[in-house]
Amino acid sequence: MERKWDALATSSAINEGTVLITGGTGSFGSTMVRRMLDTDVDEVRILSRDELKQDHLRRELKDARMRFYIGDVRDYDSVDRATRGVDHVFHAAALKQVPSCEFFPLEAVRTNILGSANVIEASNSNGVRSVVCLGTDKAAYPINAMGMSKAMMEKVAQAFARNNPTAATTVSTVRYGNVMMSRGSVIPLFVEQLREGRELTVTDPGMTRFLMSLDEAVLLVEHAFLHAQPGDLFIRKAPASTIADLAVAVASAMGAEPKIRVIGTRHGEKLYETLATREELARSQDQGDYFKVAVDARDLNYETYFDGGFDGGFDGDDQHDSVIDDYHSHNTERLDTDGVVALLTGMPAFRRLLEQC
Repeated sequence: MERKWDALATSSAINEGTVLITGGTGSFGSTMVRRMLDTDVDEVRILSRDELKQDHLRRELKDARMRFYIGDVRDYDSVDRATRGVDHVFHAAALKQVPSCEFFPLEAVRTNILGSANVIEASNSNGVRSVVCLGTDKAAYPINAMGMSKAMMEKVAQAFARNNPTAATTVSTVRYGNVMMSRGSVIPLFVEQLREGRELTVTDPGMTRFLMSLDEAVLLVEHAFLHAQPGDLFIRKAPASTIADLAVAVASAMGAEPKIRVIGTRHGEKLYETLATREELARSQDQGDYFKVAVDARDLNYETYFDGGFDGGFDGDDQHDSVIDDYHSHNTERLDTDGVVALLTGMPAFRRLLEQC
């Protein structure tokens, strides 16, 4: 599968106005900041809790269009201040580590659910045109606290769309798999272990994960901005590999002989991740690299079901969720070791990491 890592050289979906990025000092957030600064936007606002990371980003990018807001999405007032006069919001602030959320699930609730509700409500109050909320494959059939909280974030966004059909603010969500080279991801860990001559620690060799770059995640968000109707969910298609093949590929790219030690799955981990459920695919629109899943806009009037019975209009030609499989990392395009090596070595971020060896 050919991947075009220079995709961000194309024109952005946003070229004007003021953009707010919550969690703007994180892996995705800072990538989005750089992307927006390459356009003709008037101002890029970064809302986050970490003043040290903000200072590093300010010194690194040195762009007068950046404005930094210290605050927390858990606090409505700080979100309200940051969204005044904003045209577009990219909501990336979240607790993302599965084990951390397993030990502190209420913290995941406060940030990922209530914090997202604050962002949506403040954006609506301040006349923001579009809000895109970043999700995860772990929100599909969630078994861990992080996935459950992100699934609820999607529900909050969809409920806003249902309950506010005349709102000027379009709220949509995106869902993607593991982002390679992001902060806390496994590839930099493998590189560090190989540099130090240590064994590569693998949870389960047969575990599969989707593989996506930060640039592809940015393009997914921009696709949502361009095409979203209220409540839409956008899903980025991606190849996958086993964790064992990924470990061997990283070692091969570094010219090293891997020694793998299996340590067992962590709290709340799945054998494979699902990006789109069969129920979602049954009402989705295939947009090439993406699936677009429209919100279920029915109201709470269930008289049709209880009083008159339901005629869904199924004529034998429509897709039916009973004959559709989920889209998950076990049945997507599977890359072997050579395929993963080609994928990694084509990524500028991975090449820069190897240059530090």
